[in-house]
Amino acid sequence: MTINPQSAAERSCELPRVSGERFAGYAVVGAPFAGGHYLALRRFPASSIGDGYTSVWHRDPAGAWTVYSDVPPELSCPRFLGHALSRTEQTDVRAEWTGPNRLHVTAGGELEWDLRMDTSPATTVMNVAGRIMPDALWHSPATLAVMGRLAGPVLGVGRVRLAGHMPNGQWFRANPRQLWTAHTVRAVVDGFDLGPDGPLPEQAAFGDFRLPQRALFATVQTWFEPFDARRHFAARPRAEESPSGR
Repeated sequence: MTINPQSAAERSCELPRVSGERFAGYAVVGAPFAGGHYLALRRFPASSIGDGYTSVWHRDPAGAWTVYSDVPPELSCPRFLGHALSRTEQTDVRAEWTGPNRLHVTAGGELEWDLRMDTSPATTVMNVAGRIMPDALWHSPATLAVMGRLAGPVLGVGRVRLAGHMPNGQWFRANPRQLWTAHTVRAVVDGFDLGPDGPLPEQAAFGDFRLPQRALFATVQTWFEPFDARRHFAARPRAEESPSGR
């Protein structure tokens, strides 16, 4: 049975039954551009630490990352990524379906992004494998390590890690439950058209989490080590950290 991305996304709000800080929803896991830019989206209606949120990540060709979120950084992606960011911006972020496989994303007045999702033989194989795998295996770090090693070559996206540590120090586990290929129809940041899709010269990463070298859309469950101010970096970007760095 084929489910379109919009239908799958609207059903993907069940938090994983594990310990930790948990989130569920959907994501453009990452989308590289031939000119060196990079975009990603996280739409998590379900969160164990506060209200659900929508967040867009942008990397410029110099490697500087900005994360736009519609809730404070402490309750969204910078909670885990802040130490690797150049800037965070709390603003109106929206992900709106304009068709069963088309998504329109905006972040304040700075960013506009239109996407189209499709199936491929590789995503079909991964989705079939995911449907028949027992839920307990989805929560096993050893299983996630094997899945990551297999997913990269099968999907042609470079190296994949579904478990490891984030820039702020917390461990993470990621379950991409259903996958589609994604294609940017148009993306504009600060009035600049990012141009065509294309892999980066070097694969981007946030700690152990490696961003795909081809655009992917997924329904996702993910969870993280609970934040501990004594051991983890804060949500603010590195340039705003105190001299102690914590």
